[in-house]
Amino acid sequence: MKKVRVEDAIGMVLPHDMTRIIPGKFKGVAFNKGHVVREEDIPELLKLGKQTLYVLNLSNNYVHEDDGALRIASSICGNGIRYTSPSEGKSAIICETDGLLKINANGLLKINKLDNIIISTIRTNFPCKKDQIVGGTRIIPLIISRKKIERVETIAKKYNPIISMLPYRKLKVGAVVTGSELYKGLIKDEFDKYVGSKVTDFGSKVVKKILVPDDPKMIADAIIELVDFGCELILTTGGLSVDPDDVTKQGVKKAGGKIVVYGSPILPGAMFLHAIIKGIPILGLPACVYYNPTTIFDLVFPRALAGDKITKDEIAGMGHGGFCLNCNKCQYPVCPFGK
Repeated sequence: MKKVRVEDAIGMVLPHDMTRIIPGKFKGVAFNKGHVVREEDIPELLKLGKQTLYVLNLSNNYVHEDDGALRIASSICGNGIRYTSPSEGKSAIICETDGLLKINANGLLKINKLDNIIISTIRTNFPCKKDQIVGGTRIIPLIISRKKIERVETIAKKYNPIISMLPYRKLKVGAVVTGSELYKGLIKDEFDKYVGSKVTDFGSKVVKKILVPDDPKMIADAIIELVDFGCELILTTGGLSVDPDDVTKQGVKKAGGKIVVYGSPILPGAMFLHAIIKGIPILGLPACVYYNPTTIFDLVFPRALAGDKITKDEIAGMGHGGFCLNCNKCQYPVCPFGK
């Protein structure tokens, strides 16, 4: 790397982007990498605090920051993820579709433990929108060892992919709304307003809804009817508390459903049930879905739509971060709930 006075740099090529910061107003590139210095650039370079410039003469053992960032981004991005052309050694990571973000945390950690390289992402299982920026990578120094970049590529290949998307499927959803008070018309059925609307928001559709009393056989018959109707995901609401009259779990088992988990360390959502029947997921939703704006349903429904397997161990692990703060204005998913 050769150091020259700014005044003597006319005709030379800048080896990296140069940043201009106007406090409180602007931060961005003043001069791009590859810019040929002109005489009229000298006053602006001096205002940037550049008394001297550097000219790079890289050996084959080193990689420029932009070239390194490009190779890293290319190696870590899987299905449904794209990356931007690097600038100042940084590349943004962007979703190509609506879906569930998946991060291989072990691979990410191994890369971030290497010196002078960083990859920053939002949390795995975050429900994302198309074109949403979900992370970024950059090289810390201006140049970096080629061997280190190759080490990143080796780790990325081992843990492939480091970052990927599971796109949402548009499913035919069936619903079993339990409760003798609803079945008899003593109170209004609010399923469509509080639960069905969320199904629609994700692009799926409730194709059949069945109201049943607190009767295990009728609950079981309703579930079987939905399976036979071709539903690809079944929701049940109510009947999951410790009250002896709440018999939804019995109805699910009677229908032939295999219980994956009953009860979760998530508030609101402690009485959640998850089961599988003939390969079709059943999400048993407790009463909280009718009065809390964000519950366990918001955590598990996107995963079900994406075809992501939900295990008992994962539900148990969601106790860490599974307590909703009940903010006056709900900001989910941009909040710590479920993270």
